[in-house]
Amino acid sequence: MDHAAGNELSHAGSVVDKAIEYMVAQGIGEVAIASALLGGSLTLLSRTMPDEAIVQVLDNAIASVRSGELRETTERNDGACC
Repeated sequence: MDHAAGNELSHAGSVVDKAIEYMVAQGIGEVAIASALLGGSLTLLSRTMPDEAIVQVLDNAIASVRSGELRETTERNDGACC
């Protein structure tokens, strides 16, 4: 990943983190927040990627959950978001 793309990803991640903090402060449940973010992400991906590429992204996410990688990342961040 080039430097500009890394900066863009970091900025987008910060914006999402702030949006999550705001929704939690508003009393919106974690499952509702995550579901809305996932739905929005999939909609965004569908604008630029073919369905099979989206399936690959989801397969990679499932593999991360099954391997414990996702949980390890969460625990490393002490339960903090992202």
